[in-house]
Amino acid sequence: MTTKLIINPSSLVSKGIQISQVDNLNLFKFTDELQSRMEELLEKKKADLLTPEEVAELAAILELDRIFTLINAKIIAQA
Repeated sequence: MTTKLIINPSSLVSKGIQISQVDNLNLFKFTDELQSRMEELLEKKKADLLTPEEVAELAAILELDRIFTLINAKIIAQA
């Protein structure tokens, strides 16, 4: 039996999300630090070099990206 490591995406919100004003709308975006970390992990994934902990971290970041992309799309649609 293997144990799957899971990182809760909400654990990244407090330090990884910021609000930016774009065309008079307040939209959510990753901090530069979290954006860089995601890009780093994606590069390691391409090279098949991710550790199990990094696989879980990347999954959490990508889930957070999907959530805030949806929220931003709704904000833009209502503007």
